[in-house]
Amino acid sequence: MLPKYYVVLFKNKTRKKIIKKFSNYKNAEKFYTELTKKSSEVIFSKKIENGFECDYELGLLQNKSNDIFDVYKNDELGRNIQVVLEDPNYDLLKIIDYRVEEQIYDIQTSKKILTEIFIKNYLEGDGLKMISTLNNKIIVQLDEKCNLFSVKSSDEAIRYVDSLSQHFYNINRKDCMFVKDESTAQKKYLFELLFNLGVDKKILYRQYTTHPRG
Repeated sequence: MLPKYYVVLFKNKTRKKIIKKFSNYKNAEKFYTELTKKSSEVIFSKKIENGFECDYELGLLQNKSNDIFDVYKNDELGRNIQVVLEDPNYDLLKIIDYRVEEQIYDIQTSKKILTEIFIKNYLEGDGLKMISTLNNKIIVQLDEKCNLFSVKSSDEAIRYVDSLSQHFYNINRKDCMFVKDESTAQKKYLFELLFNLGVDKKILYRQYTTHPRG
């Protein structure tokens, strides 16, 4: 059977890709609901791409029919706004704000990782872990050991620590301390600590990893 229903990812109100196609509504809605649940569980969502702000939405569409479908969602001010699909070949059945999971860069392994892996590899086990920021870096300290990670900007580093702190609060986990002290003394302490551990100064002073194109 030819597909009739489509689960679609939108970026900045423009269709980015069709995630999956279905011939019947029941299967399409089930898959859409599963993605909605996964979205709600994302700890650190993508807000910047290629140096520019971005937002994502997940839509459930069907081929154009004679029925009239009015779909509404709340905007950033809480107003109930009708969502109008620009493509005349489809009807919009459902749409939500969608949290695309962002990765962080593991400087130890030179690989991008998801927060799930970050927690599993660096925040498990006994002892009080301290997570702090330095420019666009995330620092994990456990006793004398430090691990270093980077995100796209200083603001993103703070947002990451905020997101992780909120997640740990929600699950009542108390073995991590989150520090966002941007004082000169705190920065000097972290610079000296990491430099003495052999981290390149160029890495420490860098504040961004991506820049707007053009």
